Amino acid sequence: MEIKVNQLSKTYGKSHALDQISITLEGNKIYGLLGRNGAGKTTFMDILSGQILASSGDITIDGENPFDKQRLTESICLIKEANNFNPEFKIKQILKIYSYFYPNWDQEMAEELLEIFNLKQSAKIKTLSKGMESALGITAGLASRAPITVFDEPYIGMDAPSRKKFYDILLEDYQENPRTIIFSTHLIDEVSLMFEEVIILKKGSVVLQESSDDLRAKTVAVSGPKEKVDAFLADKEIIQRTDLAGSSMAYTFGSRKEAAAAGLEAEGVPVQELMIHLTEKKKGA
Repeated sequence: MEIKVNQLSKTYGKSHALDQISITLEGNKIYGLLGRNGAGKTTFMDILSGQILASSGDITIDGENPFDKQRLTESICLIKEANNFNPEFKIKQILKIYSYFYPNWDQEMAEELLEIFNLKQSAKIKTLSKGMESALGITAGLASRAPITVFDEPYIGMDAPSRKKFYDILLEDYQENPRTIIFSTHLIDEVSLMFEEVIILKKGSVVLQESSDDLRAKTVAVSGPKEKVDAFLADKEIIQRTDLAGSSMAYTFGSRKEAAAAGLEAEGVPVQELMIHLTEKKKGA
């Protein structure tokens, strides 16, 4: 399912949560939707899932606006960091509700995930720890098999081993059952290798939309003697730099081949550092 966003804006009084953003998301990709708090990520996801209306502009899924369109809303599963479920319901009731709403619901997968995350179907939502409630959200999102599955900081309270299980299961299921997955997170370094495309928002505007492969080709981490690093960086934009005892390490825009020709060690730039750099810039990218 193709998502097209055209001049999309959302205002609250004089505040712009989204400011005329225009992007296209192709089907069956894993997207990283990144940005600082207040960048507009959650607002975008709420509009995409049909939960709120835009102030202007439009968003379409296969040519249709998702707001109040059951055919489309049942194709989108949004799992937020909190308040996904009625606290008075039991887990088995949540699974039943989701199975009614999502045509591709996989009950077998849901039950397997409950076992993996040690969740009992008889437990009430209000008795779950924050990590357990997050695990239930992940279970519902993956088992929904929705063509567009959106995770907004889905693992608050989960420990590192549980998060690792989630990533492994998500990738395995994605290989077997391709769909569009939009992932918004602050733990960027943990998940950036999963992203096929990265979208970075700053103050309601898009400052970058790029394939992960292109990003890796355009940015480089270099290290070596300070004078060689100085020469290499002379005409380049510096993302980050550290100098220590005659040696330097820097993240910049360039290629590994170019860095190697300059006699420098070269590696990839972490996506998290690039996001920080782009969202700190006064005039965007």
